[in-house]
Amino acid sequence: MIIKTKDVTKIYGTGSAAVHALQGVSFEIKKGEFVSFVGPSGSGKSTLLNMIGGMDTPTSGSLIVGEKDLTKASRAELVQHRRYTVGMIFQSFNLIPDLSAVGNVEFAMIFGGVPAKKRHALASNLLEKVGLKERILHTPGELSGGEAQRVAIARAMSNNPEILLADEPTGNLDSKTSLKIIEILKSLNIEKEITVIMVTHDIPLAEKVSDRIIHLLDGKIEKNRLEES
Repeated sequence: MIIKTKDVTKIYGTGSAAVHALQGVSFEIKKGEFVSFVGPSGSGKSTLLNMIGGMDTPTSGSLIVGEKDLTKASRAELVQHRRYTVGMIFQSFNLIPDLSAVGNVEFAMIFGGVPAKKRHALASNLLEKVGLKERILHTPGELSGGEAQRVAIARAMSNNPEILLADEPTGNLDSKTSLKIIEILKSLNIEKEITVIMVTHDIPLAEKVSDRIIHLLDGKIEKNRLEES
């Protein structure tokens, strides 16, 4: 297993103001799986994804990624986890507006320790793989939403992560563009055997690509099922 959680809880605030975002969540994900978390707003999907990404920590329970329990990881270890183990894709793209597409991908490589002489070629190659060969010098403001999300995918892949985390990656896109983005994620999952975990409200879209869909409701797992092929 590449990810294993047991009785994970997350509580924000205290006393009468406490919000129980996650309540005893347990599941396992195999290496190379494409798993989607679905559920209404407030169900705990993004909270769970942020924990796997090392950007948040559980209140209680265990969260093992690879061979490391992130609940016991130091701040430095969590930084390393975010740099090398996971790649994050966000609904709002989170690109640097003043940098070109290739500059955005190169920038992520700086933190991954990629030598300056190699960064441009590697970033250009990643952008070509997501279909942006002719757009690498364009800034985010000159790109469509779908193109910006492709840049974000290339950036997430820049340091060869074992796990790709996608938080509502199609939330700001039309249905046709959404399908293209999902197909890119699935191709990376298959070709590179990378584990993909996606949070989405779009169940029909998730069903097109997921090996398994985990339904969350009010911070608990409601269903955890394999999709029929």
